[in-house]
Formats: sequence, C-alpha cells, structure tokens
Amino acid sequence: MERAAIEALIPHRAPFLFVDRVVAHGADSIETEWRVAEDAFFFRGHYPGFPLVPGVLLCEAAVQAGALLAALEPRDATRAGEVPVLVKLGEARFRRMVRPGETLRFQVTLDERIGPARLMTARVTSDGKNVARVAYTVAVTSIETGELA
Repeated sequence: MERAAIEALIPHRAPFLFVDRVVAHGADSIETEWRVAEDAFFFRGHYPGFPLVPGVLLCEAAVQAGALLAALEPRDATRAGEVPVLVKLGEARFRRMVRPGETLRFQVTLDERIGPARLMTARVTSDGKNVARVAYTVAVTSIETGELA
C-alpha cells in the first residue's frame, strides 16, 4: 500500500505523515516503512550540525501505523466522523539514534482491545538493527466532539 491509499485511511498529511508505505498487515499486526528525508523540517533544529530524528517523532510514526491497523481491519474500522487518536503513551525505549536518510520499519501488534481502546506495541528497526520499542494506546474518537466513541 502506497501513500495515496494511506492518506485515504488516516487524516495525517505532509509534513506530519510518517508512513510511506504498508509492507504487510494481518488481523492483529501491521508493518510499515518511513524513509527519513535528508531535508526533513525537524532537522533544522534537532540538532544543527548533528541531525537526529526526535524520539517523539518515532513514537508518532508508531501511532500512525497503529491507526492504519485499526482502519484496515473490519472489526476495528473507524466510521465516518471518527479517528483513532493517541490516548496513552506507555513505555518507550530508544536503542540507537536515527539519522537523515535512514529507512525505518515499524512492526506494530495489537495486544488487547478494551472498548474503543486498542493497546499496541511497536518495534522499530533500521537496517535490521533495533531502534526503539513503544507501548501505547489508541482509541476511536469523534472528530466533532473529541470524545471517545
């Protein structure tokens, strides 16, 4: 699945869309890729002379992959006027720095469903090396009211 199909499923857009393609997905898992552009906007300030991808953006990319998982599965699919949003960021562990030009792979698993909430875990790698592991919860939320569905 390429960028246009991704944009049809989640509301994120450039420059804040951090999923370039879906590599694979199943009932309770998804695998996505994000190639970090050498000229990405955040490198101007993080850090000049030694550009690094901020850890919070690694977390955001993982959450976007999780939102895609929810949107792709009929059991969890969002309805018109709803969007899966981050409601809890659990444990995040960072193993190595990410530099411009790297291609990151996000392997996300759906660990548990509790009402509108989906507890997920993402493993992030670059060139087969561990970058990060993030546990988080997304929930289906009404766009109009901001309340959980």
